[in-house]
Amino acid sequence: MSNTNPLLEVTGLKKHFPVMGGFPIRRKIGAVQAVDGLDFQVAEGESLGLVGESGCGKSTTGRMITRLLEPTGGKILYRGQDITHANRKQLAPVRSEIQMIFQDPYASLNPRQTVGKIISGPMEINGINPAGGVEKRVRELLEIVGLNPEHFNRFPHEFSGGQRQRIGVARALALEPKLIVADEPVSALDVSIQAQVVNLLQELQKDLGIAFVFIAHDLAIVRHFSQRVAVMYLGKIVEIADREDLYGNPRHPYTRALLSAVPEATVEDTPSRERIRLTGDVPSPLNPPSGCHFRTRCWKATDKCATEEPPLVQVEGNKAGHLTACHYPETDESAPAPRLSKDPEVAA
Repeated sequence: MSNTNPLLEVTGLKKHFPVMGGFPIRRKIGAVQAVDGLDFQVAEGESLGLVGESGCGKSTTGRMITRLLEPTGGKILYRGQDITHANRKQLAPVRSEIQMIFQDPYASLNPRQTVGKIISGPMEINGINPAGGVEKRVRELLEIVGLNPEHFNRFPHEFSGGQRQRIGVARALALEPKLIVADEPVSALDVSIQAQVVNLLQELQKDLGIAFVFIAHDLAIVRHFSQRVAVMYLGKIVEIADREDLYGNPRHPYTRALLSAVPEATVEDTPSRERIRLTGDVPSPLNPPSGCHFRTRCWKATDKCATEEPPLVQVEGNKAGHLTACHYPETDESAPAPRLSKDPEVAA
């Protein structure tokens, strides 16, 4: 992405979880390479979608960006400031600007606190006293996310899943953040409610100019919400591009396989696209394949893929900013082009 002053810049980001074993002395015998070298940027007010199979490192990436997890390696720059290993005191000035919406609205809210206490908590911790008082601000936030301000004194168990997620959104907005990491914010909700929450987040992004890192596995929702999309596989980004370019011209075999699996409605006598079925299971992040991580399931893999890791670069024929990590990128003729409706009705 050609942005000289990005809001967030991630370079070579890694997170390896140690595996301990041995008796009687426990020692490190290996490491789960959950995230293994990510490079991406997010501009102010932009939405970057992060997609991939379960276990590919999406949520771990989000938690490192918000510094809920300590990175093993690499660098995280926020407004040019290195926050990779910043301590609590150093993080204090930027904590309020980077917030997170969690996946499970049932587990992310304290059942012993009222809605008013949950939303006002971040303001109290950061010593913020808004004009008109905290209660007035909380009621305003409830109204912004589509809830009744009179719900101020209710407890989380009195709300549905969609309403609880709206409370989580209100809490994230309490400190007027510049960047929100949304970790699969609708995957735990009923399908009928998902579209409402996604549309709410989209409206907030447009009205308040908030940048989003939107983590999800639903490709239709990601296309509806995100301006750019990064595809992850086994701890690495294999392709990143503008959404129309990525969905319309996927160059990495894994991206093409993912898009071919998206259900589509077909009319009689209209040829449907060919489904690309990947063989084998996702390798263990404890011992990922050498070279290209995807080579064990790729129909184009050669000896070169086993010995050389493909860099994430712009390949011939790609638009500016469309980066692919593949020695043998796909072409329009190499496999049936996947199709996805231009503006899908999200989960409706």
